[in-house]
Amino acid sequence: MNYLYRSRYSVFIAFISFFLLSSFIIRVILSILSSNQAGLNLLSYLKIFSTGVIFDLGVSLFFSIIYSFYLLFLPSKWLKTKFNYAATFGIIYLMVLISLFSFFAELTFWNEFESRFNFIAVDYLVYTYEVINNINESYPLPLLIGSVVLISLLVIFVFIKMKAFSISFNSQTLFRKCLASTGAIFLISVLYILFLKNNFAEKSSNRYQNELSKAGIYSFFAAFRDNELNYEHFYPLLDNGRAFKIIRKEFDGPGSKFIGGPESILRSVSATRQKQLPNVIMITIESFSADFMKHFGNTQNITPVLDSIADNGTLFTNMYATGTRTVRGMEALSLAIPPTPGNSIVRRPDNQNLSTVGHIFRQKGYVTSFFYGGDGYFDNMNQYFGSNGYNVIDRGRSVNLGDNYKAKHTIITDKEVNFENAWGISDGDLYSAVIKNSDENYKNGQRFYNFVMTTSNHRPFTFPAGKIDLKSGSGREGAVKYTDYAIGNFLNQIKGKPWFKNTVFIFVADHCASSAGKNEIDISKYNIPCIIYNLPAAKKQVINSLCSQIDIYPTLLHILGWKYESNLYGQNVLSTNYIPRVVLGTYQKLAYMKSDSLVILSPQRKVETYLYNKELNEQIPTKFPAHLIEQAISYYQTAYLLFKNGQLKSANRQQNAEK
Repeated sequence: MNYLYRSRYSVFIAFISFFLLSSFIIRVILSILSSNQAGLNLLSYLKIFSTGVIFDLGVSLFFSIIYSFYLLFLPSKWLKTKFNYAATFGIIYLMVLISLFSFFAELTFWNEFESRFNFIAVDYLVYTYEVINNINESYPLPLLIGSVVLISLLVIFVFIKMKAFSISFNSQTLFRKCLASTGAIFLISVLYILFLKNNFAEKSSNRYQNELSKAGIYSFFAAFRDNELNYEHFYPLLDNGRAFKIIRKEFDGPGSKFIGGPESILRSVSATRQKQLPNVIMITIESFSADFMKHFGNTQNITPVLDSIADNGTLFTNMYATGTRTVRGMEALSLAIPPTPGNSIVRRPDNQNLSTVGHIFRQKGYVTSFFYGGDGYFDNMNQYFGSNGYNVIDRGRSVNLGDNYKAKHTIITDKEVNFENAWGISDGDLYSAVIKNSDENYKNGQRFYNFVMTTSNHRPFTFPAGKIDLKSGSGREGAVKYTDYAIGNFLNQIKGKPWFKNTVFIFVADHCASSAGKNEIDISKYNIPCIIYNLPAAKKQVINSLCSQIDIYPTLLHILGWKYESNLYGQNVLSTNYIPRVVLGTYQKLAYMKSDSLVILSPQRKVETYLYNKELNEQIPTKFPAHLIEQAISYYQTAYLLFKNGQLKSANRQQNAEK
């Protein structure tokens, strides 16, 4: 360390020392603020600060690694040049400035959430406009920024007084020693990334001690990687046994028999109708709100095809998406699970071999495929579907299907594409790929289940010219009308196919076109259309019951007369025992609505209750009995635990049944 300080790395060592000292001070302040809750003693102090310095050193190295490579490749003859003076002062000042901003942010974040950075902090990056406005209203932002800038200059002044800069500028460090120094810094950084997980700090039964042991920036990137917000730390809880008892009661009805342990929802669902095995193609329509359709009050006549299909199929008029992002819709439609806090399971680690809807189809002998008009590398789609048994057909040039299934990957070639924008190929080109694949499956005597994800109804709202009477790129209405046109053209192309009569189609949105509303969770912004079309021997049917995206497949499998094992949270909407309810949320807020009674769960174990007036789209604060709040908690707590503990794995079904 002394050698490094006497080399061109002297400013590097000065910054590391500054960062470790500042982190120590922050940890002391947070320990004082949480002394009552943390139950601190000498042993816990030693643990907190010894663990903390390990994380702090890692963060300081991450901050400094670019500068260390700069020092490695900087020629000795440039040490005393204006370029090096400007670059060194600029880089170090920026490092100090960002560090101080992160320290101040940690203090304010702890004051609100009593935690190091977590997925809430990641979420704040998504809602930058709202967060900046909130900070500006809550704190004297110009004064805060000015203070950080001045303190950063003061730190640089201290470095100058320590002669860190003059030593660096006047050193004559050999290249091999620079290579060894930067190489060691890089190697240690890589070891941190590979082996030091954030849960290394979670050794105590006291949550505050665990959080004090962590480092804010390290926790931030861990949350970004894991895409998860720990439900047990931040949301209202029930005893696990009671939570599972409540949720199991939701599924305990005729035709449902539990085959797992008491802290499981694994059950055998029996059939009450004659078994049918049609092909199933689900068209998941990007950003498609219910109010685009005439059936929901739209007067623009931009969905004539879907309105016609609704007149001849099974229409759900009161269905709600679970979230406001495509990956959340994919989660709901493939796993039928409530939206646990953080990001969708589609984007989380350890999401392979899950008991998906596709798993149920494969047990019946179906080949399952996922179609996407863009590059499925985006949002981790390929990894998720590929490692859960789906063949992947996309436009992607890159793919990671995972090692758990020998999933087939097919790339839609340039020759097969007539129109493409930044998000992917047009819906028409995507449906051509679906037709081609379906023809092959039929020829090979295979029943098929296709999960199709479209992209045309997305900004920049461009589509092939000459297909509809609205101009490409003119706005949302044109994209919706083209989306509708492409569905009609798809159906016209396949009506003569030998597999058409034995194919059921599901048309459903992944989420609404806009999630912004007058309430943090605006119920009206989750209302989506859903149509099941071409059911065997089925007549037109309208289902007005309040229901969720997660209810589609339990309802369809009931209609088809299937007996199957289920880890799904969705329910058969046609059952006489069905009680209307929906689950929906944002990254942080989790909502449960039963009829018109709305419960919203938030971090800091906050519970809000409202009566929801659908006609006025109003949420009226109202006190509810405890059992309704417990129902809401049980949905989210048990879903979180099942995924966390690996009990949603299809490979664990037999093991769960034996417990």
